[in-house]
Amino acid sequence: MFAYIVRRLFAVIVMLLVVTLVTFGIFFAIPKLTGSDPAALYVGKQADPATIEGIRQKLGLGDPILVQFWHFVSGIFAGRDYTGGGTSDHCPAPCFGYSFRTEQAVWPVLTDRLPVTLSLAGGACVIWLLAGVSAGVVSALKRGTKIDRAAMVTALAGVSLPIYFTALLALALFNNQLGWTKAEYTPFGDDPGAWFSGLILPWITLAFLYAAMYARLTRATMLEVLGEDYIRTARAKGLTERVVIGKHAMRSTMTPVLTILGMDLGALVGGAILTETAFSLPGLGQAAVTAISNRDLPLILGVVLIAATAVVVANLVVDLLYAVIDPRVRLS
Repeated sequence: MFAYIVRRLFAVIVMLLVVTLVTFGIFFAIPKLTGSDPAALYVGKQADPATIEGIRQKLGLGDPILVQFWHFVSGIFAGRDYTGGGTSDHCPAPCFGYSFRTEQAVWPVLTDRLPVTLSLAGGACVIWLLAGVSAGVVSALKRGTKIDRAAMVTALAGVSLPIYFTALLALALFNNQLGWTKAEYTPFGDDPGAWFSGLILPWITLAFLYAAMYARLTRATMLEVLGEDYIRTARAKGLTERVVIGKHAMRSTMTPVLTILGMDLGALVGGAILTETAFSLPGLGQAAVTAISNRDLPLILGVVLIAATAVVVANLVVDLLYAVIDPRVRLS
């Protein structure tokens, strides 16, 4: 198991370096493709050439790409000093640079918005796992019954309906019409009750889409597992149906669920863009949309790196859980 963990950790480090290099390359390829200058984007269209040149020197935009990449990577761990153009500044670690629009350090902007996205993704994940997996298992055990058909019709609706439609429908019904809850973010430390009540509607809206997909996946996997020889053997030994399903069938059923859970949850940490936009939640997804609209390249780079790191780390956790569920993968 230790060797398996070491191999996976090494793969994570290599993957993060590759993602950082590719993302940083895209960051500097965009201005060339669009014919724009990052220094000019930083100071605005009305700046004079001397100001633009000073910013270029301060941010090191005139250095070779590899030198800039080294400064960027080292700045994440050790911070970075910006000097040039008659001004100087120190960006403490982790340093992702400064926003082109607000001239604020990128990392504090991301950390202010990250709790919103983590709260949204975490709460929705709990709901869709409980609802989706439970519905899939019950549907598989009740195959061909009205319960099975009702669950699959609901799942089909969840997969088919766009999330911005269900979000607006939920807002119109539960918020505007009935007034049951208000979608807003309150820090958990300030008021746990307000935090929960303000996110329950976005949670359910986001979970409805994913629960539908997980229900269909769980049902298909469970039906396949129930036809395996070892399930028939377990039943022939006289084991109760609860033990057969809970101990034997569920263990095999959960492996593909965990696999896609890592990708889904990691991607959501990068920002549930449609959900955050529909409910006006100030998360990373909304920050990414604003940054793209404003061509704020440092902020875009920061969001992309956080999202990529979340996906890689989530998949590492899934790999470790996968090894616990199925010991055979430790030998691979």
